[in-house]
Amino acid sequence: MNNRIIRSNIYKFFGMFSTVMILLSVTGCGRQAQVTSDGMIRVGSVNVEATAAYTDESPVEEMSEKFTSDDGLCVIVKYPSYYDVTLDYEKGTPAEVGASYARTIVRAVPDFEESFEPYLFENIRSAFSGREIRYDSLENRIETLVSSLPDEYREEIESYALTIADGEEGYSENGKLSYIEALTMQLIPDALRPCACSALSVDGSRTVSGSRISLRNLEWNLGSSSQMTHIHSVVHMKKKENSITAISVLGLLDMITAVNDDGVMIGILDVGTVNGMPYVYEGKKCYTFEIRYALEKFDNAKDAAQYLNAESGDFTWCHNLLVTDAKDAFCCEDPTSEVVAEGRAFPVIRTSETELMEGLEWDSPDVLCIVNSFATAGNQDGFTGMPGDMIRFVKYNKWVSEIDEFSVADMKGIMAREVVDQYEVTNVHNSGTVQTIIVDYATGDIHVAFTLGDCADDIPEYLLVGNYNN
Repeated sequence: MNNRIIRSNIYKFFGMFSTVMILLSVTGCGRQAQVTSDGMIRVGSVNVEATAAYTDESPVEEMSEKFTSDDGLCVIVKYPSYYDVTLDYEKGTPAEVGASYARTIVRAVPDFEESFEPYLFENIRSAFSGREIRYDSLENRIETLVSSLPDEYREEIESYALTIADGEEGYSENGKLSYIEALTMQLIPDALRPCACSALSVDGSRTVSGSRISLRNLEWNLGSSSQMTHIHSVVHMKKKENSITAISVLGLLDMITAVNDDGVMIGILDVGTVNGMPYVYEGKKCYTFEIRYALEKFDNAKDAAQYLNAESGDFTWCHNLLVTDAKDAFCCEDPTSEVVAEGRAFPVIRTSETELMEGLEWDSPDVLCIVNSFATAGNQDGFTGMPGDMIRFVKYNKWVSEIDEFSVADMKGIMAREVVDQYEVTNVHNSGTVQTIIVDYATGDIHVAFTLGDCADDIPEYLLVGNYNN
């Protein structure tokens, strides 16, 4: 059966299945009808039947506590939903900043290690998929990747790890982060993986303001006790003209989603290889830190995308990258050199107008959509046999086509269409959602909906967490 027929069947199946499921109540999670704080009613359907009352503005939370390191290099402000962190590289070396960050975290969140260490081991066990974990081999993997980092990043995370470990060594699940464990936590996407995400970027020709709006939905392992939802962070890396705002998790110094002070936004989206290939880390680079380098070095999305796509062969995993600024939006389809050598994929920078692989349909050439597969014609096909990616792509296409001109409120509403806590259909906004991030290029504002507790809300609440111009 060729790809066109396979995808045609998926489209037909999705259409019939969605129609039926809209009429069925959710039985798997036992959700009852609820009334939200703004009076909207949640119902027992796979779709949210109340219209979210969004505006272009988002509220700002009030500060709970503030913690400042003795040397002033790290400030952590605690808000009800997240931690706002400022790291000052203008007044200290990377090693000094790393150490200050570690010391301040321990003050601000006394149980940080007890919470994060179990999460780290959950990721390690997941990466080895039930196989025996050889910690000596894992340690070699981490040390090899750390040694590949640019000196300033390596010195920073080594200092962070040394400080928070306070003499603890080796892999041991004992409620205390050791030196090697603290290094490992910085390299989860590069050494352990994975994340399953999606993204949209709407050109100014299709927005009410006339300026671009970009959205990135991060899906990640929340932890068995939803540990990650308790340590959301917004990290301001203060470095003069190379400053960055990262939407992340407390303690991490790599880049998951971030925007620099020129408005270049980059987010990671996992891809993987069809049929799998051996993991190679020797002679490789950490793409999450290469993203950080690109955000510091480049003032526009085009140059950042070209740099990262050219480096893709040196990374440990295949992935997509959302790379946008006020003018442009790109998807870096980044395969490893091993995958390229096998003839399975090729590196390419995709735009909203790039020809898509056979069977994919996208009706809005002024909007870029990304899920967890390459999509350029002729590239590795992660859609066939993976209905989750296909269904999300189809849903995005339908929803985007229904909106003539996007506002920030409309973009928020894209993530408020489906009941999250159900397992009847594949969702765009689903139970794995950790953070949804919107960058409004008309104002420079960064809006974030943080998942709190076991599951994202059907109708997420967005907060204004900063402005990339400030």
